Amino acid sequence: MPRRIEILPAVCLWIALLGLILFPLASSAATEPVGKPLMPDAELMIDHFDPETGKRIIPNERCLTCHGDKEHQTDVRDDGSPVEIFVNSQQIKDSVHGEQQCTSCHVTIDRVPHRKAPSVIVGCIECHRDTWEAHKDDPDDKYARLEIVNEQIDNFMHSVHAQPSELDQSRTNATCYDCHDGHNIGELGSIQRAEHRLKNPEICGRCHEQALADYRTSDHGVAVMREGDSDAAVCSDCHTTHEIAASKTDKAQLQITENCGNCHEEAQRTYFASYHGQVHRLGYTDAAKCHDCHGGHLVKSADDPTSEIHANNRLENCRNCHENANKNFLSFWPHGDADDRENYPDLWAFKTFMDILIFAVMGFFWIHVLLWLYREIMDRRQGKGFNEDLSQPDVVYFRRFPVVWRWIHFLFAIATMTLILTGTTLLFSHTTWAKAVVEFIGGIRMEAIIHRTAAVIWLSIFILHLILAIRNIRRNRASFKWFGSTSMLPNWKDLKDLRDMFKWFLGMGPRPQFSHWTYWQKFDYWAPFWGATVIGLSGLVLFMPGITSLILPGWSFNIANLVHAEEALLAAIFLNSVHFFNVHFRPERFPMSTAIFTGVIPIDEFKHDHRLEYDRLVKAGELEKHLVQRPSRRASLAASFITTVLIMTGLALLTLVLIGLITAPN
Repeated sequence: MPRRIEILPAVCLWIALLGLILFPLASSAATEPVGKPLMPDAELMIDHFDPETGKRIIPNERCLTCHGDKEHQTDVRDDGSPVEIFVNSQQIKDSVHGEQQCTSCHVTIDRVPHRKAPSVIVGCIECHRDTWEAHKDDPDDKYARLEIVNEQIDNFMHSVHAQPSELDQSRTNATCYDCHDGHNIGELGSIQRAEHRLKNPEICGRCHEQALADYRTSDHGVAVMREGDSDAAVCSDCHTTHEIAASKTDKAQLQITENCGNCHEEAQRTYFASYHGQVHRLGYTDAAKCHDCHGGHLVKSADDPTSEIHANNRLENCRNCHENANKNFLSFWPHGDADDRENYPDLWAFKTFMDILIFAVMGFFWIHVLLWLYREIMDRRQGKGFNEDLSQPDVVYFRRFPVVWRWIHFLFAIATMTLILTGTTLLFSHTTWAKAVVEFIGGIRMEAIIHRTAAVIWLSIFILHLILAIRNIRRNRASFKWFGSTSMLPNWKDLKDLRDMFKWFLGMGPRPQFSHWTYWQKFDYWAPFWGATVIGLSGLVLFMPGITSLILPGWSFNIANLVHAEEALLAAIFLNSVHFFNVHFRPERFPMSTAIFTGVIPIDEFKHDHRLEYDRLVKAGELEKHLVQRPSRRASLAASFITTVLIMTGLALLTLVLIGLITAPN
């Protein structure tokens, strides 16, 4: 008996030690699902602690004992609703997150198994940002992709998806894992990426059900969802991947139209050449965009009877913007290409004619300018030509222009420069300066108002000048000669003067003597008649499409838009280069001539430039009635100021036009 009493404490001690060893295992086994085999490598099943943060690290293998079981892919929540818990372990290993811990994303999980159903909180943004900050200076490029990922995160944070949901403001409209399969994110070019692209419409359709239903019937949807064509457009191709704006905003509509060109490059090129496309490139949605004509999610070919661009539906489509559109609108070429002779021969012919005109006029007069500059420089070196003596300025001046003509020229110059500025913003809508100008003046609608107002003023001045000219001819009909020295009509002497001028340029003869008007002044005068006709008529066609279409076919808009732009371009370059040289920049006049605003020129200058007219007036005894005193200092300063401002403005416009031409896309 005493011996048994001595053995009892030892037995109790051994039982206690076994209990300490076996109890945790039994407890763990009791909480594990029945039938779950233990992993063969026991060390992989043991939790660790991060020495730096002190947080528990739960091995992925422990998570996958439940979530990786293919036979038990669903569970039941506390409220009785089913939930899918299965995760394909192989997909995780093959994904870009294959080396991550489950709890790196599922930060609310602190033990396995769970005591109760945990709340699913995944913070993609913080992890990607912190990881990039920690490794952006690493010498290898293992984490290089994270820089792009963080750029996409920034885009997402400014998107409509990152905004609070109107139905539940405690949630955003869409999170990263609403669109991305966090367990199956592949690298660029991987199978996962290709699969994810084909699933893109269905993923978006979880929230945008009607859009998905429409997309299924479109040409894009059929190619992707039925034929598995990964090259066809999916949602993210049009709406972008992360920087997604609300579809009704200008930002979204501009971006969608821009993205169409990623696949339809030729269609985008011809669209940008049209008025609709020019407005778009300036950053405004006031004109028709791709989806306005072709439909958004219902894009179909023109042969499909349900397509918005089908012949039977196109007119109604046009009336969304042009309420009074008639059948003539149907012949308009939305993607008319002036370089495509085969499909658009009429448009090609007009462009060819305008190009020849521009190159011929500008080529001839630029040669004229360069030769003239050369000859005057050579003559001045030899002490020839007209040199004003600034130490003894003329007291007697010759009156060249009455007050009414000076005002007409001033208003005409202002209107012309306004038209050039507002018109070339459309023509060169691809440039930064064009966007800045339109924004400065108040937007595309204000630009249109200013342009059309300037056009009305320009035409009104032109008509007023004609009335005054006809009145003067009638008043002086007894002495007026249609081809006389004071007439602006070209004559044979002008042709002879042109020939003799080139001889002088080349040192083969003397400088010709001129009458009241020179041949280049007559050209400057008659050029606006051509411009007023071409620019004016084409402008009216574009200004009143509804009325125009009652008379002319729809393709007349294409012709009008082309010749309006080309002729305006010719005028802008000629006026601000050739005309400026002839009047202001040639050595005898540099830096400027103020005659058009003072109305007078020194008598010696008149004698040099218009010797034949001077001699005629002297012989007829009429010179004295044209002579006046020198303009007052105030009048001279005012004329110099106005002339300087107009010259600087013209040169600035010429610079902008040349920038637009040089940078114009092919």
